[in-house]
Amino acid sequence: MDLGTVIGLVLGFALIIVSILLDGSIGSFINIPGLLIVVGGTVAATLIAENMSNVITSFKIAMKTFFNKPVAIDETIKTLSELAVVVRKEGLLALENQEITDPYLAKGVRLAVDGIPPEEIKATLKAELTSLKDRHARGKKMFAFMCATAPSMGMVGTLIGLVNMLKNMSDPSAIGPAMAVALLTTFYGAVLAFVIFGPFSEKLGMRSKEETANMAVILEGLDSVLKGENARIVQEKLEGFLAPADRSASEE
Repeated sequence: MDLGTVIGLVLGFALIIVSILLDGSIGSFINIPGLLIVVGGTVAATLIAENMSNVITSFKIAMKTFFNKPVAIDETIKTLSELAVVVRKEGLLALENQEITDPYLAKGVRLAVDGIPPEEIKATLKAELTSLKDRHARGKKMFAFMCATAPSMGMVGTLIGLVNMLKNMSDPSAIGPAMAVALLTTFYGAVLAFVIFGPFSEKLGMRSKEETANMAVILEGLDSVLKGENARIVQEKLEGFLAPADRSASEE
């Protein structure tokens, strides 16, 4: 589990709740019609903008913000260097006996052992990488859309509340409470946008970059391994994907 996401959400909502309690009550910030307008309106707009299947897939992808296996590119480089040694010493078929945990790399190795030409293997893996990038981009785009839509729906709710308030101008005592209710929808929209949807969109983008960078290393490294390149050459080539500090750590 990604503790950063959990801690961020808990801390964000805790600060909001504490700020409310310092000079008010939680009950005064709860308005069911306002929540329905903001949450329901945001979901409705998202369904209009996206296909149902894309919405479902995007919410599944969003779970990566909570549950995601850390990507260690340096470990991937080390594994590819070891595979290069095996191929040069024992031949391509020896890869069949290697234990590989990364499914993307395992797929490439399986294709190689089955006798598929390196060019076709690279094309197959590249197509899978492109497909994954597209799926992740759709998920990030959807949450960015929800981030922009939630405050707008909050404004819609505020306008509805103001209209209802203006209808009762004959009762001055009702103006204050009615105004407070009208502003609550803007509050809900801002919280949803800047505490949930916006950060989710950014983290999904970061997760996608990490995963696709690792897959790019595998794509380049496996091609070198299948061509029988020296393990040291493979390592030096792939360390170009790492930050300078990580390269020196890898060399050690």
